[in-house]
Amino acid sequence: MPLPMMTRLKAVAFDLWETLITDTPEASRQQERLRLERMESILAGRGFTAAAQRIEHAYRGLWHRCNELYWSSDIDIPCRRQIEHLLEALDLDPASFDDAVLAELEHAYARAALDVLPAPVAGAVDLLEAVRSRELSVGLISNTGRTPGYVLREVLERLGLARSIDAMVFSNEHGQCKPQPSIFERLRGALGVDYSEMLFVGDNLYVDVYGAQRCGMRAVHFVPPVRGTAVAPPVDHDLEIVADATISSLAELPAIIEQFSE
Repeated sequence: MPLPMMTRLKAVAFDLWETLITDTPEASRQQERLRLERMESILAGRGFTAAAQRIEHAYRGLWHRCNELYWSSDIDIPCRRQIEHLLEALDLDPASFDDAVLAELEHAYARAALDVLPAPVAGAVDLLEAVRSRELSVGLISNTGRTPGYVLREVLERLGLARSIDAMVFSNEHGQCKPQPSIFERLRGALGVDYSEMLFVGDNLYVDVYGAQRCGMRAVHFVPPVRGTAVAPPVDHDLEIVADATISSLAELPAIIEQFSE
């Protein structure tokens, strides 16, 4: 997948879920089963049998609570805080658990995606290698959900994507989510380029395209032909968002890059 040498663009940045990687519904169900079984075993093994039996209900409620408290306001939290909220939903006091048990619960919760790996979106590995081979910097921003940045880095390593990415920013580590300008600024600074020298590619018209454009980047809306199970944030329907380009295959991106470089 050859790319022309660039004169204007210095960096191409990507969303993660549904742009570079995806989960099938079956993979998501397997990950969920692993989380629930492992956390239930940990709690039951420490005498919290009644609470362990309610783990699935608390797990489902945790997503809604985090969305209400944080994600709907573009705020994110460390994975450990999600575990604390899960324990609270089970009427357990997180402060009564020592750090080793909290770490064990977090490990069970966070690392399911390493046991049931997501799949690269078609063409993602070749595309990143081609972009990087032409001396363009490559960046990534991900709103993380249940799988934190430290696990996603390992996922990307195993899928052969990490070697072509110069800088990664994850919302649970940064504290804010796309489309907030601060998370784009974090990546821009890490790449050492100006916004006008960046192109952002993502599947979500609001958080990716709008978020990038209001910082001064050009943005490509990627509409995957098959969408996985990632949950998209709500769109502000009062906004009229027009991407600089729209593609339905990553194989179309090199031509877009060439166009923006003329």
